[in-house]
Amino acid sequence: MTDKKTKGKKELGITAEKDDFSEWFSQIMLKADLADYTEVSGCIVFKPSSYEIWEKIKNLVDIEFKKVGVRNSYFPLFIPEKYLNKEKEHVEGFSPEVAWVTQAGDTQLNEKLAVRPTSETIMYPSYSKWIRSWRDLPLKLNQWNNVVRWEFSHPVPFFRTREFLWNELHTVLSSEKEALEEGKEILEIYDKVCRENLALYGLAGKKTESEKFAGGVASTKLHYILPSGRVIEGPCFHYDGQNFAKAYDIKFLNKEGKEEYGYQCTYAITTRMLGTMFATHADEKGLVVPPKLAINKLVIIPIFSGDKEEVIKEAKKIAKDLEDYSPILDLDEEKRPGFKFNEYELKGIPLRLEIGPKDLAKKEVIIARRDTGKKESIKISEIKKQVPKILEEMQKNLLEKSKKLFESKIEKANSLEALKKIIENKKVGIVPLCKNPECEDSMKSETKGAKALFISEKDKIKNEKCIICNKPAAYFIYAGKTY
Repeated sequence: MTDKKTKGKKELGITAEKDDFSEWFSQIMLKADLADYTEVSGCIVFKPSSYEIWEKIKNLVDIEFKKVGVRNSYFPLFIPEKYLNKEKEHVEGFSPEVAWVTQAGDTQLNEKLAVRPTSETIMYPSYSKWIRSWRDLPLKLNQWNNVVRWEFSHPVPFFRTREFLWNELHTVLSSEKEALEEGKEILEIYDKVCRENLALYGLAGKKTESEKFAGGVASTKLHYILPSGRVIEGPCFHYDGQNFAKAYDIKFLNKEGKEEYGYQCTYAITTRMLGTMFATHADEKGLVVPPKLAINKLVIIPIFSGDKEEVIKEAKKIAKDLEDYSPILDLDEEKRPGFKFNEYELKGIPLRLEIGPKDLAKKEVIIARRDTGKKESIKISEIKKQVPKILEEMQKNLLEKSKKLFESKIEKANSLEALKKIIENKKVGIVPLCKNPECEDSMKSETKGAKALFISEKDKIKNEKCIICNKPAAYFIYAGKTY
């Protein structure tokens, strides 16, 4: 027989263990009111709780972009087929994922239109018209938009959806040196936003030739490791060299008066980072939102007993004093305090302030931290001073926990068998590998899905052998399973 407490938990709380990642994350998404499924397979609704956080991330990135001369723009959603065909390698990379429009109303279109999988092919014909001289460079145009990648693999909300939101920054520069310096600068912006605000620790790494962006010269991405051991490929920098410039005739007269093709870069951060943040910090009570991104940084819960009016009066005063933190003042008398505690823990509100008649008599409140569950009494006169300190401690603690999680998931190996064990234990391996794409494919097959994530810059090859072919290794790579 199920008692009321158990029944309530089953209906409202998280009932799955975090080790059962798929079920646990699905419950977090639905019960913390972050998103919902739709009738379109692989496409989700971003509810206000998640979308407002995405808006904050957008704003933070935008502020940093503007400091380095990036301007926002918008290009069409639909891309003519002939544009995609201009860059054969690009088409090969994206054709399995492209959704096509072939009809408008009852009329068949003369040319198929692709629903934007990425915007190189619609932006670069314009770049070709606008760029004439070195004085027109650098050109740095960004857009915040949605893209459609009609993937047929298993969709996972926030992590792998057929439509998602991102920025795509497309730049043209006058030299390779300038382009590579810019790449480092933009990746540092993404890393700063993710570390300081999402409280996520990640590593940037260059992709192997097999894993780089189709049509590009080289790709570098930030990588994050979830508690499940899966790796998230986060914000990226693709150095495209002159490949697209040659395909789309993007030329300029340099300072010597000679015609030259532009050097191009592309960058992105996506709503995948929301899923990364939710999955990394959340626990079996629900969501944990880093204070810097929380819409409401605290909730005030009056305990209704004894002199109720005085308690409510003081709670309202505290809410007014802390209005900079967008507090929730919960005056609902029908719900019990314990129910409210669980509800706001589920939603990930960083701080909970409790005040009842006994606290009021001592001129105190009880503050509970969502990240550690720690509770302490604080004098009402000290609240305005203590709240920002506690929120800052929470932000630092979440980043430190993220770093420890990342480091705990890394192991070095020098054989395929050792790598298999690492992957089975839901971790990421660092292994020596040669440059032969067939060895990468074989490693992925033998480990049931662990791919070459990125090349390690820290681990230098000496006399190591490739774990697949036993020939001299070219580098150490991080190997793991991704979403």
